[in-house]
Amino acid sequence: MDKGWQHNYDLGKRAFEERHFDKALQYLERVASEKTNFADVYNMLGLIYYGQSRFEDAIGSFQKALEINPSYTEVSLNLSVVYNELGQFEKSSEVYAGAKEARKEAASYLDPYVRGKLSNMHASIASIYKDLGLYSEAAGEYKKALALCPDFVDIRTSLGVVYRDMKDFASAISELEAALKSSPEYPASRIQLGLTYYAMGQHEKAKTEWLKVLRKHPEDKMAQMYMNLLLTPSR
Repeated sequence: MDKGWQHNYDLGKRAFEERHFDKALQYLERVASEKTNFADVYNMLGLIYYGQSRFEDAIGSFQKALEINPSYTEVSLNLSVVYNELGQFEKSSEVYAGAKEARKEAASYLDPYVRGKLSNMHASIASIYKDLGLYSEAAGEYKKALALCPDFVDIRTSLGVVYRDMKDFASAISELEAALKSSPEYPASRIQLGLTYYAMGQHEKAKTEWLKVLRKHPEDKMAQMYMNLLLTPSR
């Protein structure tokens, strides 16, 4: 059973590093069929193809890697080697010259998979800070995570929650609304937005948000619990 491109990426990279190239090829080709923006995958594929004397496939893979990241020095060198071996010396020189020029202007590059892992690492550190009550430090780590992956709606929601814990309600609402704009069907963001309104004493606004969740997700336990909180008479 195929467990997805991330599983294949991990297995392929490990097999490549352990020099089990036939096995690595199987996994990395699966990744490339799903994800076309991983320069390191194309670089590894190019090296495997080169080792199998599949020079045209190697050239194609290295070229794709350079399209994704023009300043990827290792790929430029690899491609130059292949052109040299094929006697295409002019192309070899052009590739390396182009790479040097690209590095002058190119921003630093991270493959999306690596970027996601780094983002989640920052989020994990933020969670530890939050549990310790160090909310400012937690917010800082969540912001680092979002700088890497702005579309990670769960992390943006967590940042909103931290702002609420800091009593910075305006920032909390801003982040939670941004999360909802990015992913309107993500119930956790709306539940937390409702809870933020509740903490501000704006119970009708809180009720509105929780009802929106329950209309689409009638079995959502968190939304039900908070609605019950509103329905319970204060003593």
